[in-house]
Amino acid sequence: MIQSMFSLPGDRLSVLCLGAHSDDIEIGCGGTILKLIESYPATEFAWVILSSDKKREEEAKSSAAEFLDGAGAKNVVIKSFRDGFFPYIGGEIKDYFESLKQAVNPDLIFTHSRADLHQDHRLVSELTWNTFRDHLILEYEVPKYDGDLATANVFVPLEERYCQKKIKSIMNRFPSQSANQWFTEETFRATLRFRGIESNAPSGFAEGFICRKMILA
Repeated sequence: MIQSMFSLPGDRLSVLCLGAHSDDIEIGCGGTILKLIESYPATEFAWVILSSDKKREEEAKSSAAEFLDGAGAKNVVIKSFRDGFFPYIGGEIKDYFESLKQAVNPDLIFTHSRADLHQDHRLVSELTWNTFRDHLILEYEVPKYDGDLATANVFVPLEERYCQKKIKSIMNRFPSQSANQWFTEETFRATLRFRGIESNAPSGFAEGFICRKMILA
């Protein structure tokens, strides 16, 4: 296993976070975002949610404000593409991605896994790679009924305090999801623990990602 410090070139990073739905980013990479902000307080975030109704939009804005507290700059965008229908309105979403490419040039992009079996998630991943071809892209995971978690090859070890804050924030900020049987503290903690075991994280917890292409220069 190759180990490196949690570092990227420069001290002012630009990060693009992409999520199909209002809680995806927080579930997939919320702990890593908290750690990034603490390590790079000047980091600029573009935080894009592609599907939302009025209630979930309010939840998404509240959650983003909490997770991005302390960031150097933040731009939160909530779109209203139809939930569950992304492949069928792909042209409209691709047009938005093309406009997004003109607006941001991030050092790091977080997006859905290409292997995700949720149709909306999968399309977001495909369009991320189609649109941003010279960027470092990390694909995050969202546990669900489909059983589609892939083998992670990049890990971010997380101290207990990041895990606690991530889980508490998700549970508090998204009450509309509380009726779902998967939406529990145990689910989120178990995922962090499992990736912690795989990466031999000192705290026992980590977030896992897929990196399909990386250039070392």
